[in-house]
Amino acid sequence: MRMDTRRFKGALDTRALVRWSEEARARARATREQVLRGRSRQEMLRESAFARLRARMETMPVIEQAKGIVMAQQGCRPDEAFDLLRRISQRTGVKVHVLAAEIVEQVSSGCDGSNVTPISLGATRYGRSSARARVGRL
Repeated sequence: MRMDTRRFKGALDTRALVRWSEEARARARATREQVLRGRSRQEMLRESAFARLRARMETMPVIEQAKGIVMAQQGCRPDEAFDLLRRISQRTGVKVHVLAAEIVEQVSSGCDGSNVTPISLGATRYGRSSARARVGRL
C-alpha cells in the first residue's frame, strides 16, 4: 500500500507542477504582449537612434579638439585629421573618443607649446602602454 500512495502523491505533485508551469507561461505571454503593445518597433528604433545620437554628442567636443590639435601639428584638413585619428584608433585598439581625450589631456597638461608630442609619436607611446596594460591583466 505504501508504494501506491507514493505513486499517487508523485502524480499529484507532477500535475501541480505542470499546472504551475502552464500558468507561469501564460503570465509571461501576457506580459510580453503588453510590452509589445506598449512600444512599437518604430518607437524602440527611435529610442535606440536617440541613445546613439546622445553618445555621439557627448564625445564630439573632445574629438573636435583633438582634430584641431592634429591639424595644427600635421598641417592637414579636418577630414584628414579625423582619418588619422581613426586609423590610429584601429591600429591601437583604442576607441577614437578615448584616444582624442588622451591627446587633449596631454596637450592641456603641458606648460608651453614646446613639449607637445606629435600625434604619431604619442599614438605609438599610447599603443605600447595599452599593450603592456593588456598583457599585465592576463
